[in-house]
Amino acid sequence: MYDVDPRVVGAAGVRRLRGEGRRVVCYFSAGSVEAFRGDPALPPDVVGRPLAGYPDERWLDVRRAEVRSKVVSELDRARAGGCDGVEPDNVDAYANPSGFPLTAADQLAFNRFVAREAHRRGLTVGLKNDLDQVPGLVDEFDFAVDEQYHEYGECAALRPFVAAGKPVLNAEYAARFRRSPEALCRAARREGLSTLVLPVALDGSFRRAC
Repeated sequence: MYDVDPRVVGAAGVRRLRGEGRRVVCYFSAGSVEAFRGDPALPPDVVGRPLAGYPDERWLDVRRAEVRSKVVSELDRARAGGCDGVEPDNVDAYANPSGFPLTAADQLAFNRFVAREAHRRGLTVGLKNDLDQVPGLVDEFDFAVDEQYHEYGECAALRPFVAAGKPVLNAEYAARFRRSPEALCRAARREGLSTLVLPVALDGSFRRAC
C-alpha cells in the first residue's frame, strides 16, 4: 500500500501504482486549508488560525457546511482519480488553538461525517492522529495513521485498532531511529504496527521499514 499526495504524484502516478498491483491511499487535508494547493476560496469566517509550524495552512471551522462541502469535493476527486482509500489530515482541530470554540463532540461529528462520505464512495478511510478520540472512532475508520507513536510514547492509544484487526500505519522521524532501528522494530512488532522511519521532508532520501 502506498499513501501518496495525489497533487504531487498526479493521476498518472496513481494509475502507475495501481497498475503495479499497489493499493493507493490518497492524502488530503480535511480540517485545514492550504492556499498553495489551489484550494477553493472559503468564506473568511470559516478560516481560523495557522497550524503550528505551518504559516500557510489554517484550521477550518468543522461545524460549517462549507467545510463539509470541501471534504465531499476532495473525496469525489479521490474516487475519480483512482484512489482506493483516503487519509484525511488535521481532524483534531478541537484539541488545537484553531481560533474556533470547537468541542470534542463537534470533532467526533465531523470525523464520522468524513468516514461515512468516504465509505459511500467505496473508499477506505484512515484516522490520522486524533488519539484521544480513538475509542469513539475505531468502528468508523478502516485503519489508523499516526506519527511518532514511539517517539512520544503513545503506545496505548491505538490498541483498539489493533484489537479490531485494523492496520495501524506509523511514521517515525527521529534521527536515532534511522541510525539504529532494531529496538524500534521489535517494539513495533510487539504492538502489531507497521512502522516506517522517514525523513520529515518525505523527500525519498531514505526509508527504514519494520
